[in-house]
Amino acid sequence: MDITTLIGLVMGILLVGWGILSNSDLGSYIDPPSIIIVIGGAFSGWLVAYPMKDAANLGKVISKTMRNSEFDIDQIITKIIELANVARREGLLALEEAVSEIKDDFLQKGVMLIVDGTDPELVKNILETEIDNLTERHAKNRSMLETLGSLAPAFGMVGTLIGLVAMLQNLSDPTSIGPSMAVALLTTFYGSLIANLVFVPMAVKLNVKSNEEVLIRSVMVEGLLSIQAGENPRIIEEKLKVFLPPSVRKKVGTQEANTDNG
Repeated sequence: MDITTLIGLVMGILLVGWGILSNSDLGSYIDPPSIIIVIGGAFSGWLVAYPMKDAANLGKVISKTMRNSEFDIDQIITKIIELANVARREGLLALEEAVSEIKDDFLQKGVMLIVDGTDPELVKNILETEIDNLTERHAKNRSMLETLGSLAPAFGMVGTLIGLVAMLQNLSDPTSIGPSMAVALLTTFYGSLIANLVFVPMAVKLNVKSNEEVLIRSVMVEGLLSIQAGENPRIIEEKLKVFLPPSVRKKVGTQEANTDNG
């Protein structure tokens, strides 16, 4: 589980709760009709915006923000260097035996294209097209959370307007104006809280994870094309290390790659 997501949610809830309790009581900030208007309204508008096939994936999209990344760029680069050493010693066809040990489908697909003798330009086009499609899927998933993040405050305002209309219809009782106004403003509070603590940050986190995955895929493409071109594993290692922060570059690579002078 991505612990930062949980920490952020819990911290945000605690800070808001502390702010409420330091000035009032928690019960005065609970209004079920306001909650229904904000959450129900946001999801209703969201259903209007997206087809059912996308709506069915919302749970998976949200759960992805709660999971740790499946990729470790250090391990990926190390694996590519190992494959480069195998190809250098035994030839490209020897990589077929290593395919079963590769867990990532994208890298596995690239290796098989090389083993099958596919033209390097075609290999590049196939893999880059897959990256483009991956980016589009991620953008769609991110947009679903962004839409919810924009609809929640909007329906919070709708709820406030409903409350104001009800309040203005009962101006004959001045003592009810304050409580009625407070209830009306709660929907705006709920909408802003849900948007800025849940949906918008989750959309940002998806974007971060997407950029990370695209980077790793790009590293794979660069490494695979270098292997297919017959480049020295040491050179491949140095090419791929430029994708890493300087602080972790020394940790990447295999002893075999570091001692292979070709």
